[in-house]
Amino acid sequence: MRAVIQRVTEASVVVDGDVVGELDITPGGHGLVALIGVTHADTEADATTLADKIWRLRILDGEATGGSPAEVSAADIDAPILVISQFTLYATTDKGRRPSWNAAAPKAVAEPLVESVIEALRAAGATVATGRFGAHMSVRLVNDGPVTIALET
Repeated sequence: MRAVIQRVTEASVVVDGDVVGELDITPGGHGLVALIGVTHADTEADATTLADKIWRLRILDGEATGGSPAEVSAADIDAPILVISQFTLYATTDKGRRPSWNAAAPKAVAEPLVESVIEALRAAGATVATGRFGAHMSVRLVNDGPVTIALET
């Protein structure tokens, strides 16, 4: 599994004009946006591992709690997380300029694994908002820093 994690001060996802997921971030606070991609060989264990990495990744600002920048994790400060499925994380462009999506898992494989990441985050104590799997989504966010981290299991 792959994820691109962004530290944000605000974030939402819109489908057909309706907000389907939004982070409730206190002024001066942070949350995370996690774009999740799944490939054919990924498993439930990968989903659990990825959720733990996201939840404990120390990229949030600890200054508000007496620490230094990029010192705390979402787990440390109960920062909310917006999880969005993104098959395009497995695009390959080896043969020219047109991306191939062959490395991305089909919906029947990917959707349950993205749901497993969400469930594992919630089980760990995270407040999780989501996009809608397979929908055309408009993701709105303010990346703070900017801080963007790529993770892989």
